[in-house]
Amino acid sequence: MPDLLAVENLRQIFGGRNRTYAVDDVSFRIPAEPRIVSLVGESGSGKSTIARIILGLLRPTAGTVLYDGVDIFRPDRSWNRRFRSEVQAVFQDPYSVYNPVYKAERVLKLVIRKFGLAKTKAEARERMEAALRAVDLQPDEVLDRHPHQLSGGQRQRLMLARVYLMRPRLIVADEPVSMIDAGMRASFLNILGDFRDNHGISTLFITHDLSTAMYLGGEIIVLYQGRIMETGATHSVMSAPMHPYAQLLIDSIPTPDPRRRWEEDLSSAPLSEIGGATVASAPNRDHCLFADRCPQVMEKCWAARPVLRAPAARAADAAHRDVACYLYD
Repeated sequence: MPDLLAVENLRQIFGGRNRTYAVDDVSFRIPAEPRIVSLVGESGSGKSTIARIILGLLRPTAGTVLYDGVDIFRPDRSWNRRFRSEVQAVFQDPYSVYNPVYKAERVLKLVIRKFGLAKTKAEARERMEAALRAVDLQPDEVLDRHPHQLSGGQRQRLMLARVYLMRPRLIVADEPVSMIDAGMRASFLNILGDFRDNHGISTLFITHDLSTAMYLGGEIIVLYQGRIMETGATHSVMSAPMHPYAQLLIDSIPTPDPRRRWEEDLSSAPLSEIGGATVASAPNRDHCLFADRCPQVMEKCWAARPVLRAPAARAADAAHRDVACYLYD
């Protein structure tokens, strides 16, 4: 059985003379069995660009994206229709994805009509109500309202109800909880877990918030400047990160302890003071891009790009872990 999603040697370069590598040779897989995979990293690490490519909204500079073993950019109308129905997106802004003129029910009606999900109005209404209840919304409180009459959390869950109607195999969720209040985030994340466990729907969850990735569990991919630094089970990576960047990223999470204060502000310190090296030391990208910030930088970090692979000496909590770092050769 082919993987549900296979991203192979993906590269996205913007610009001409001054080129920007938004995605730099990224490869990962989501198997056919339903699961949640979190793609994490700071702003500018390439997360949203990867999402746009996977959704078919942006053609990559190089590399391939295979869905169920088929290139998603193949010029086949019938296959593309199937792809659009089985891969659904949930975007970041719950305020801009709706037409303010129409009521919320239109969002669901359009899906039912376009994909022929119901034969009668009564059946369509029944399916809409079932979809709303599946995401903890009351139909009487949502269907007859305009988007501005709904909260941000309700709007995002309405998008999940739309996804539920489609019963896709994969959801690509790009920062879906960053603009809703904390009280609604857990509810939204629980729905994604329910989709996986009870409906066989996988999710590629894109976020810069490591706490939400930890809450979801599953697997995690840590990105930095368009490259994968570390992958593995979320609990394993979060509890014992191996790559120095993953360590720095996780150490930056604020702790809810008023007795503990951060001793230094890494974000305000010059990069050369953090790692003891400068970007000017490397004339090209054939090196570790984190070398200029890494406290454990070595000479060979500047000589060649480290390969993403299993650590030479696996610890018990490093099972099924891959890391792109010379510390573990």
